[in-house]
Amino acid sequence: MLAIGRALMARPKLLLMDEPSLGLAPLIVKEIFAIINTIKQKGNTILLVEQNAYQTLKIADYVYVMELGKIKTQGTAQELMKDDQLVSAYLGEHK
Repeated sequence: MLAIGRALMARPKLLLMDEPSLGLAPLIVKEIFAIINTIKQKGNTILLVEQNAYQTLKIADYVYVMELGKIKTQGTAQELMKDDQLVSAYLGEHK
């Protein structure tokens, strides 16, 4: 959270985040994603690289799904949440 705060002090046009939930307890992960969503709602542009696909899709506008370094699929978060094959492969039964 300190790193996010420090980054926002510079008032960036684009906030880059690489795996902000990595290694965190589930309750903290939930809090981090709530903070990211708040930052987004305030009009900040965020580029988020994250393996927690379900949490990311809940707050994302547009998504690129990469596999082995190549873009496998892309689209709006709403579109991808409706893609049964994608949901099965990356999200399990969260749908």
